[in-house]
Amino acid sequence: MTAQWTIPPASSRTYGAALFDLDGVLTPTAEVHMKAWAAMFTEYFTRHGITPAYTDHDYYAYVDGKPRYDGVDACLRSRGVELPWGDPSDAPGAETVCGIGNVKNDAFMAVLNAEGVAPYPGSARLVQHLRSIGVPVAVVSSSRNAPQVLAAAGLAPQFEVVVDGNTVATEGIAGKPAPDMFELAAKRLGVATADAVVIEDAHSGVQAGAAGDFALVVGVDRGAGAQALLDSGAEIVVNDLEELM
Repeated sequence: MTAQWTIPPASSRTYGAALFDLDGVLTPTAEVHMKAWAAMFTEYFTRHGITPAYTDHDYYAYVDGKPRYDGVDACLRSRGVELPWGDPSDAPGAETVCGIGNVKNDAFMAVLNAEGVAPYPGSARLVQHLRSIGVPVAVVSSSRNAPQVLAAAGLAPQFEVVVDGNTVATEGIAGKPAPDMFELAAKRLGVATADAVVIEDAHSGVQAGAAGDFALVVGVDRGAGAQALLDSGAEIVVNDLEELM
């Protein structure tokens, strides 16, 4: 395949594919995730007398961009709490990593079903632009809810390749910050990783891109901080995906 995509902030070459994170990159659902995590951890920490209290810093440090249960485990361990992993079928609220993670998932889905979600306008325009010039696109999301979010945002028809938290479980690959999910997405698109651009707003996602042999890692600053994204391995940082057109 011939690369066709020119990116103004990185115009030294052309690029052949775009691998998009979902929450916080294509849709503002990162905000819904953030609220759901805060509600779940605040209640759990309070009930068990765990200190210090959960803050937004914990979201960016331990949770953002990771598979759900990995985020639960990392945040609990930051407070010296170790729980058995359990199983994804555990009832919400069970004293396992999976049980606690399922509480968060229920809260997220309740908000998504009640309020819906619309894609960022600049992100939707970039996806449409890339498809119009024949550059293949994929979604690479740690969330197991990626199909529901894409459907709610009206983006599902734009992406034939979706590598998400369900893929991690079924394929037995490592989640972010390992590069495996992005590498699998490129493979399914039929594109060499060296031609593909990773677009991420989370530290763990940027680190995943930097750990692989990708053409470019773009950080999208939705609150993590431009310098922090650069420090994690982003080569350029934008505030809106329309800057990549």
